[in-house]
Amino acid sequence: MNEPNNQALDKPFMWHHHVSLWFSLGVGLLVIQMGSFLSPALGSRDAMLVIVMGSVIGSGILAYVARLGQQTGLNSAQLMQSTFGTTFAKLPILLNIFQLLGWTAFELVIMSEGSMSVVNAASQLGFDGIFWRAVFVFGWCILLYLLVKGTMVTMVRKFASKIMLPLVIVSLIWLTYQFLGKLDGGISAFLDKPGKGDMPMMSAMDLVLAMPISWLPLVCDYSRHGRSPRSTLSGTWLGYAFANIWCYGLGFLIVNAAPTDIGLVATILLAQGGLIALGLIIIDELDNAYGDTYSGATSSEQLHEKISFETAAVGIIIVAGFAAVFLPMHDLEKFLIMISSIFLPLFGVILGRFAKSGTIESTTNAKFVWPLVLIWFFGIGLFHFITLKAPHIGATLPVFAIMFLLAFVVHKREIA
Repeated sequence: MNEPNNQALDKPFMWHHHVSLWFSLGVGLLVIQMGSFLSPALGSRDAMLVIVMGSVIGSGILAYVARLGQQTGLNSAQLMQSTFGTTFAKLPILLNIFQLLGWTAFELVIMSEGSMSVVNAASQLGFDGIFWRAVFVFGWCILLYLLVKGTMVTMVRKFASKIMLPLVIVSLIWLTYQFLGKLDGGISAFLDKPGKGDMPMMSAMDLVLAMPISWLPLVCDYSRHGRSPRSTLSGTWLGYAFANIWCYGLGFLIVNAAPTDIGLVATILLAQGGLIALGLIIIDELDNAYGDTYSGATSSEQLHEKISFETAAVGIIIVAGFAAVFLPMHDLEKFLIMISSIFLPLFGVILGRFAKSGTIESTTNAKFVWPLVLIWFFGIGLFHFITLKAPHIGATLPVFAIMFLLAFVVHKREIA
């Protein structure tokens, strides 16, 4: 179950593996829900512009980090250690494990609630309440554990690439077709629909960027298996950008085509064939939960040599399952902004640190790299300051640029 963490990793992932993996990881009900949050604040044209630009830029940052993982052969936790120091890096590693627990719980919630809705719609049995929620969560936990028992390479090359990818694409095409047909006044009227203007464009951009940014602490766990830097970068970029654009756009389309208060899942179920399409998308959420669990366990191994991958993975599944049953897990927007405020500046620093070389030889064995640590802390504070005081300029892109430049300058002076 455990996989080797060394520089002599096999490189089995080709371009199409990266595309299929990150398209599959980019598709999900959570992403569709995020797209629905853009309405009615933004008009249709503004929303589409923000979705496309935010997806392309955010996926580009994600792909740049993926390329670094391929070049160095390091997983995400090792990359943090090689930037901030072996001792200090335990802090961001712990924060990453915590946020992965949260993501796994979110995925279990959306899978259990979605599958309950699908079963109820198909059978009229009326499963509801905390007992049945626990039953469905437990079922998904079992499936997640069985998937984690295999190898990650097999999951990507067989489950994600050959099984889920074509099914999910068909589901997205069908749902897009269905809800385009439900638009009041047709596509032209939809495109001309104005927004209320109560969300600045750059704040909306932050909301779109938040989803690809949330994958930054995970991407190297997979990209280190890439066959070449070029195919890793382009495959990750294309796969995730396409999925993010489609799902955010579909969420915005659904809430405008069927503006009701019954919820996203119930709205999809009302569409012709929505039951099957929703079921396939819910099954595809399983690889997202797998990605969170796998990366959380991989990061846990770096905290202490006695922590095994299997023990960490089981622990994550149990804790996330408990949280999915008993804790309120629906405030997704605030959770994403919190993640962005921590890991966007973190990886801005990492990319600035490795901008010149991007090789394993440029890593450090120091326990603390204080200049880069202080830059990261400054970036977290700056992100929240901009979010609170100047949301109209957006926090994500300015903070990332500043972190990158500061880390690049500090590292250049250190090696000069």
